[in-house]
Amino acid sequence: MKNNSRRKFIQNAFKTAAVAVGAPAILSNSFAYAGTVSKLGLNEVPTIEPLKFAQIKLPYSYAALEPSIDALTMEIHYSKHHTAYIKNVNEALLAENISYTTEKELFSNASKLSAKIRNNGGGAWNHNFFWEIMKPGSKGPEGKVLEAINASFGSFDKFKEQFTQAGITRFGSGWAWLVNDNGTLKIGSTANQDNPLFDNAPIKGTPLLALDVWEHAYYLKYQNKRNEYIANWWNVVNWDAVAKKMS
Repeated sequence: MKNNSRRKFIQNAFKTAAVAVGAPAILSNSFAYAGTVSKLGLNEVPTIEPLKFAQIKLPYSYAALEPSIDALTMEIHYSKHHTAYIKNVNEALLAENISYTTEKELFSNASKLSAKIRNNGGGAWNHNFFWEIMKPGSKGPEGKVLEAINASFGSFDKFKEQFTQAGITRFGSGWAWLVNDNGTLKIGSTANQDNPLFDNAPIKGTPLLALDVWEHAYYLKYQNKRNEYIANWWNVVNWDAVAKKMS
């Protein structure tokens, strides 16, 4: 009995200490938690693995978004550009001995990061997000998504116009975004591979929709006609995914 009581005391003391130093107790499913805590014995110290980005499996075939986005562009975009971002950021995280354990935490300190981690980390996360909010045969938003858009922008057509302008007028390379900022929907854009989760982003909030306007996303099919690329991209927006991110 004494041994059992002593063991329970030690276990409870360890739990209390873990809370005191800020050990993660609840993990948000909105962000990939990169660290894993080992199974602990009485005399073991918890270990957390370094942050590591992973490329999601493409939810459809390279040709699935034809004719809006051609198969060759999708293949190069996913297997070359995105894969390179994943590789480069993971190498930089190790080389620079970054201690952040989640993507959310990393981006919350974006202004402190090296250019390599900032650009490649953003590119890794942004593209995972981008693949998920597209699918073949979009039918347009409905339900709570459409209601929120109408409430924030007056109508879906006005929303499309503003979002399209954000993409067209982004100078050079970057992204257009729809975000939820504490219950208010906002449209904006970021340069390069920045995103609204960065602590110094010009638009902040929870990303709901994103459009890649880097030339590698459209140049093989559309050349310099970014406006045509954006007009056709609306045909492949996955509004069901947007609804899940809004909930």
